[in-house]
Amino acid sequence: MLARLGPPAAIAAVILLAPLLFQSGYHFRIGALVWINALAVIGLNVLMGLAGQVSLGHAGFFGIGAYAAAVLPARYGLHPLAATAAGAVLCAAVAFTVGRPILRLKGHYLAVATLGLGMLVAMVLTNEVWLTGGPDGMPAPRPDLGGWRISGPETWYWISGTVLVLGVLLAQNLRISPAGLALGALHDSEVAAGTLGVDVARSKLVAFVVSAVYGSVAGSMLAFLNGHVTPDRAGFLQSIEFVTMAVLGGLGSMIGSVAGAAVLVVIPQVLTFFHEYEHLMLGVLVILIMVLLPSGVVPALSSLLARRRKE
Repeated sequence: MLARLGPPAAIAAVILLAPLLFQSGYHFRIGALVWINALAVIGLNVLMGLAGQVSLGHAGFFGIGAYAAAVLPARYGLHPLAATAAGAVLCAAVAFTVGRPILRLKGHYLAVATLGLGMLVAMVLTNEVWLTGGPDGMPAPRPDLGGWRISGPETWYWISGTVLVLGVLLAQNLRISPAGLALGALHDSEVAAGTLGVDVARSKLVAFVVSAVYGSVAGSMLAFLNGHVTPDRAGFLQSIEFVTMAVLGGLGSMIGSVAGAAVLVVIPQVLTFFHEYEHLMLGVLVILIMVLLPSGVVPALSSLLARRRKE
């Protein structure tokens, strides 16, 4: 029970207590961005941390979810919340269709294949001007419930935080389920997992589809928060950012996903005081974190605390 509820409870406590430090709507917006990015990274962590599969195209699903929340209501009159669900279904279908052939690849071949998928999505979103608005993007209508228009950074802080806690809870349930145990075996050795009766191809595909759905929902929430979407949300740099968040926080750690997202969302805001040296200092900090904490922030700190208790 502790393994299942511990991480969601810890993250919920942070979400509830963090506003005590906020001084304006800007801080609520930064908090919402952390929770939204963390949700996408949790999906990526299911694929990379649990199943041990590499993906450099996760932003493709993020972009599909974002544009589903914008295109379907604007062009076809679908309710924004229904558009979010439709985007998740579309991403699941794309992941299922594309995942079956590309997940047969391994290592850097798989990385290049997923990179190509992400680039293809970004190209479609950029070039299909009649549908997506082209490079400039398009507005995303805010959802409403019973006449209440859901808008404002504070509102989306609490909504994205709630969705994040639910996402972590589902991921934790997956981790300790038979399917999650199969993914863990797959991560250690595909040959050994297959010998023990694990359907390797099916397990990889399940992880890929789950990862895509998480990315899609996160993308839709970002579209609603910003009120606008652009193709760069499906671009290569966004995918690299997600991978960096997952690695910084700690692969396989749900709390690590949140920590990694917080590092790459909050620190750049702090470093804006240094103007032209902002990106240089961010790069140096990321390198230092990876050198000093190679397993990721959360696993490294957990190991340190465990050693202290034994002393």
